[in-house]
Amino acid sequence: MPSTVDPSTTSILIVGCGTWGSSTALHLVRRGYKNVTVLDPYEVPSAISAGNDVNKIVEQGHRGEDASVSNRVVLEATKAWETDPIFKPYYHATGVVVAATKPENVQELYESEHATPENGYEPLKTAEDFRRTMPEGVLTGEFPGWKGWAKKDGCGWVHARKALVSAAMEAQRLGVKLVTGSPHGQVGSLIYEDGDVKGAITADGKHHRAERTILCAGANAPQLLDMKNQLRPTAWTLAHIKMTEEEAKLYKDLPVLFNVERGFFMEPDADNHELKICDEHPGYCYELPQSGDDSTYVSRPIAKHQIPLVSEQGVRDFLRETMPHLAERPFSHARVCWCADTPDRGYLITSHPEHASLTLGVGGSGHGFKVIPTVGGYIVDCMEGKLDESMKHTWRWRPETAVRRDWTAVQGRMGGSYKVLDFGDVKEDEWTTIKPRL
Repeated sequence: MPSTVDPSTTSILIVGCGTWGSSTALHLVRRGYKNVTVLDPYEVPSAISAGNDVNKIVEQGHRGEDASVSNRVVLEATKAWETDPIFKPYYHATGVVVAATKPENVQELYESEHATPENGYEPLKTAEDFRRTMPEGVLTGEFPGWKGWAKKDGCGWVHARKALVSAAMEAQRLGVKLVTGSPHGQVGSLIYEDGDVKGAITADGKHHRAERTILCAGANAPQLLDMKNQLRPTAWTLAHIKMTEEEAKLYKDLPVLFNVERGFFMEPDADNHELKICDEHPGYCYELPQSGDDSTYVSRPIAKHQIPLVSEQGVRDFLRETMPHLAERPFSHARVCWCADTPDRGYLITSHPEHASLTLGVGGSGHGFKVIPTVGGYIVDCMEGKLDESMKHTWRWRPETAVRRDWTAVQGRMGGSYKVLDFGDVKEDEWTTIKPRL
């Protein structure tokens, strides 16, 4: 290990100002670090960050005997959403409605959610049960085969983009230097010297040297560092529908509705009166290898403000089952957003085994945004050598889990074709043609 960090003098470079990079910057400066720089090829909020979104689901952990790392992390994040002034304004504790249709998925959901009345869950068995969870006129569908539960306390949604910007701007206010946009913030490579990492080089040729480097580049991380197949950049699809002012009022403060096979929606955002709907599927990669265990494969994130027509169909099918009165309404916006999956969908928050000054904060695996208030603290703990031992083990560098990795593995995700799809297979005329926002 390199020498102990000194908050007053140690120079810190963070690569990436998305969800985890902005959180890390905030936690560093809150601990008194005086020399922190963050690089990102996009202005805040990043155009490809999964956190650049109007809303994300946030659920509470299970209190009681469950002492797992994942449960503890969710509990600590929930407390921060409720109390941290940087994040609290963007947390909406509206409750959730969770469901599935296949009996085996209903049972798995019941067990994973601990969905008992003692834990605050109300069973939903009929279409009328689902419709009663929201005001009259919202849920007008027949909910064919749906079974699930409603939970009112300790869960809901957050305004993701505003929370991300809030973290980044507070970090900047407290002294963090943000270098964003291309070419000045676009990292082309890390600086490797004497077996260690000493910073990064941006597209304008500038060398940003630092005593400690923290890689929070999300889906782009494998392009900067050999991750030994531990990260698979994976994308999901979302669409927005424009609502009238009257509809926005009716849909305000609704619980999140999430069918793990069909998709989910949350209330319209207050700024644009747009309802976001996501179709559920195991995700997209880019140009998947012919061989499922190709050890040289790296999925390359692409920025796209359209979605494949098959995803549009998935969104509309979901609406036909839940809100058929909206099913044919045109989309006002759509995009793909990227995350990065580890083989076991556990985070990768660890010191690099070969580069002593490099700390990794990657591997959100589709559930990284809900912990934005706290994850930066874990990453700083790791850099300082203070990370809780159970977290240190769970989030360790673990290339053994990626040997002969199946890049097409669904990793427990459901919906759509129940397969990981490939953007490379989507022909030019198989994308939506929504007019871009000005």
